[in-house]
Amino acid sequence: VSIPPFLFEAILYAPIDDTNSTAKIGNGNIFFTLYKKEPAMWDSLTLENADKEKLQYLRENAVLKAQQKAKEETEAKKATKEEHKKYALEATMKLEEAERKRIEDLKEKERQKVTEELELWKNQQKDADKYKSIQKEGELHQEIGQLKERKNEKMTKTRIPNEGTSKSRPKPTKGHASCSIFSPNVKEEQLPAPRSAATIKVNFTPRVFPTALRESRVAEEEEWLHKQAEARRTISADLSELEDLKEEEKNPDWLKDKGNKMFAMGNYLAAVNAYNLAVRLNNKLPLLYLNRAACHLKLRNLHKAIEDSSKALELLTPPVPDNEGARVKAYVRRGTAFCQLELYTEGLQDYEAALKIDPKNKNIEKDAEKIRHLIQGTMQGS
Repeated sequence: VSIPPFLFEAILYAPIDDTNSTAKIGNGNIFFTLYKKEPAMWDSLTLENADKEKLQYLRENAVLKAQQKAKEETEAKKATKEEHKKYALEATMKLEEAERKRIEDLKEKERQKVTEELELWKNQQKDADKYKSIQKEGELHQEIGQLKERKNEKMTKTRIPNEGTSKSRPKPTKGHASCSIFSPNVKEEQLPAPRSAATIKVNFTPRVFPTALRESRVAEEEEWLHKQAEARRTISADLSELEDLKEEEKNPDWLKDKGNKMFAMGNYLAAVNAYNLAVRLNNKLPLLYLNRAACHLKLRNLHKAIEDSSKALELLTPPVPDNEGARVKAYVRRGTAFCQLELYTEGLQDYEAALKIDPKNKNIEKDAEKIRHLIQGTMQGS
């Protein structure tokens, strides 16, 4: 029993049911529970009077049957495992599809909510304009009524003295001008006095840059001011497509303020929509791209955040003191997006560029040091 590879061998009198039969080992004994394949009386437990060749044949046949049975059981287990994998994959796909649909529904609801808010705001603006126009018409009617009253008072004042003198004086003869309220002298008296002359004094604003003239930055500063003035006058969108918008909605500055309010409220999708429309109207303002990059960071649209930050840096040229703060924000936001994409080397380069502009910023310095530790840890791990 203890010599491998055999535990026990017995050539039984007739076949048994291998599936239901069992063998248990315990306390130095082996207990076999065998079930006959066919119910019948056996003459003995084992096969007697069998020659060596027959026993060898029966032994080999039993081994082959055992191998075949083990192979079939393995294939059945493999098929069952594949079925379980397929079922698990289908269940996972269904869950992912349900999650994706839920996210799409949330986005659609948010989009509808923002659209309804814009429509409500438009209706409020229309009502306010109507109220203002009605109020202006009422004020205009009041002014016209007051002017008519003043004119009637003047006419009554000029008529009363003429009536008093007409009784004492004789009737005018032919060839003399009659004194009536329609005479030219009366009309001249009703005209207002001419306005007095005055002198307007113009005060020019000082230079906006604190840079000293000896540093020879005047040309760059003038170029920056000229580019900003050109950007304010540039309308890059086709306004024929935006006929439904109000006049204030066609103003990029108004849309930028609207996007800033939405960002402060945590409504990043609405803020992105406002900045998108502002960029369509004017694609030369760097702050629009800079603010939209912040929204994309909140929404985890990292590649779009990198694209908008790069566009803002492209427009923030030439580098002058007036746009230092905007350039620092652009470098930090692009560096943050690179780090979240695990591109730590590129992110560190942007943080170092921001530190060159603002070397006293402790927060940027701490973040740059953390990125250096991450890069060193990654290199040591590799």
